[in-house]
Amino acid sequence: MIKKVYALIISCLRYKLLALVMLPVLLVMSAIIVMAYLWVNEVSYQQLLMKVNADINVAHQAFLDNQNKYLTELELLAESYHFRKPMENELSKEQQHLEIRALMNDLQTKKGFDFVKLVSVNGCDYWQSDNCNIKKTPLLTKALSGQPVTGVKLFTSQELHAINPKLAELAFLPLIQTPHAQPSLNLSEDRGMVLYSHYPILDGNSKVLAILVGGVLLNKNFKFVDTLRDLVYSKGSLAENGLGTVTIFLGDVRISTNVPEQIQYPQQRAIGTQVSNEVRDKVLTQGRPWIDRAFVVSDWYISAYEPIVDVFGQRVGMLYIGFLEAPFQATYFTGLGLLLLIFVIIILLSVLLAVFGAKSIYKPIEAMAKVINTIEHGKEVRIGQLDSKDELAILAQQFDAMLDKLQEQREQIQDAANLLEVKVEDRTHQLRNQKASLQHNLRLLKQTREKLVANEKLAAIGELTAGIAHEINNPTAVILGNMDLLIEELGDNAKLVEHETKLIFQQVYRIRAIINNLLQYSRPEDYQIVCTDVDIRHVINDTLALVQHDLSRRKITLNLDLKSTLLVDGNHQQFQQVLINLIVNAINAQDTNGHITIRTRNWRAQGVLMVVRDNGKGISAKALPRIFNPFFTQTKSGTGLGLYVSSGILNRYGAEILVRSRVGVGSCFFVWFYRDSVKKNETSQLQL
Repeated sequence: MIKKVYALIISCLRYKLLALVMLPVLLVMSAIIVMAYLWVNEVSYQQLLMKVNADINVAHQAFLDNQNKYLTELELLAESYHFRKPMENELSKEQQHLEIRALMNDLQTKKGFDFVKLVSVNGCDYWQSDNCNIKKTPLLTKALSGQPVTGVKLFTSQELHAINPKLAELAFLPLIQTPHAQPSLNLSEDRGMVLYSHYPILDGNSKVLAILVGGVLLNKNFKFVDTLRDLVYSKGSLAENGLGTVTIFLGDVRISTNVPEQIQYPQQRAIGTQVSNEVRDKVLTQGRPWIDRAFVVSDWYISAYEPIVDVFGQRVGMLYIGFLEAPFQATYFTGLGLLLLIFVIIILLSVLLAVFGAKSIYKPIEAMAKVINTIEHGKEVRIGQLDSKDELAILAQQFDAMLDKLQEQREQIQDAANLLEVKVEDRTHQLRNQKASLQHNLRLLKQTREKLVANEKLAAIGELTAGIAHEINNPTAVILGNMDLLIEELGDNAKLVEHETKLIFQQVYRIRAIINNLLQYSRPEDYQIVCTDVDIRHVINDTLALVQHDLSRRKITLNLDLKSTLLVDGNHQQFQQVLINLIVNAINAQDTNGHITIRTRNWRAQGVLMVVRDNGKGISAKALPRIFNPFFTQTKSGTGLGLYVSSGILNRYGAEILVRSRVGVGSCFFVWFYRDSVKKNETSQLQL
């Protein structure tokens, strides 16, 4: 068979050319495929290991940053005025306990601590000297020397139960038998791994008065591991369908993880499972990091483990970081398959080119012979256009080639001119876009500058108002106290001046109301109230009684068209304040015998649209962009704060307000209230 093929090749020039083309292609492509397979397999695997090594360093730093964050929260509380004042004043233990315990509870609730305690220098509860169940640790020793410290500490189930029975319940985990793990006689894990922080409370002489202790339990603390995962594996850091995971181990048991028990059910976390004996020996026993591919619970992951050391310097657990190997393998095999497909296509194209190319070799020779024969007979001819472009064809067609080249140059010049025109047009379009973008940025800069100026004005008024409120509230408190004492001293004779005393009380409370209103205008963010479900129709009906006098006095007709049925997220009183401002502005914008219309409608099942329309003077186009700015007013008696405060109230509850107005026709305010203010940012832009 081989001899027949060899004889066929040497007998035909075309087959010789085909063999000369195919043999190098086969050798080169085969070598490229083998080298690509070996190189990509080795390099890609090493790159994955380098990535997971970098990921474990990021996770390690994030773990330490979280410890320091909790220590910082303790420091902020311990050094705050409200905490230091009870500690430094000569108060009774009971009074200290009431004031400081409230601050500690607030810190525990808002900052995610599982417990916060105040410990005396003897290691006992600060207010219960007989409660001395706090064990002496290196953290406590350093804190007694005046040094803030934090670290990891294991708590037994009894210690957790003594702090809070719920912590002991949360720490309890039934163990799940895991392949390749070290056999264990224990059926459960009831110890707790705690981020343990100590901050010393020092007096003016740098003497330790007490120690503020805080702890965060890591068992089943899914928020903690999810935060680490989101930090390490942000969007775009993994291949498509990639899964990044983080795990906290207590010993070799997963106590907090986002590794799923099964890949198809990612919401089922594999807590209570154990790490393989190989990883346990290297990380926990030898204290060395482990970086390699590993079978984690239900699938292969590119993984990294490092030991977690407690405050006593003992290795008590592991920090794991890893991501699924399957998406990277799929990408690798897809690339390899594509390379093989390209190889096959190249082979086929080479065969076709060799077969048809052999035919084209003879055409220039035949054409040259024919032209030479014709010239011998005295005729001037040209070879003309040939399919081949080899040396023989070029030699035979030098003159035709020069003519063709001149034509080609003329075409190139024309193409260059057309291309230049296109480029000029594209560049002009780019300059227009850049100009529009610059104008947009200038508008944003102007709006930001105006907002900063308004905020500075409001901040200045806030400071001034706070000072006035402080200076006025103190004398009013003295007046009220002395009035109570005066009435008590007068006894029955107080009835003779009952009218005068009531008048004094009314005026003092009026002073306080004025001050509170000033504070609310200057610092509206301090007066936000808890959100509840609000019926906008009830808000409107309750508001009418407050503005009815102004409507009647100006003989203004109020038309109501209330057809909304949905409840919205917000506060009844503050929405009522917004509506009062809108109605009062509508009243002031028109003369007597005017009309005001209030409508409500359900809006796309997302909330309620309220419309307040009047037929007053309207707002000029120049003033319209400024009506929500603080201190901007078009009336002599206005403060310029009504619409600004209303806009701030609506923004805090996720609502939006827009206005349309025509001079001489009237104004119309549109207010969108959302059923769930959290979803407000997910909705598309409003279309009026």
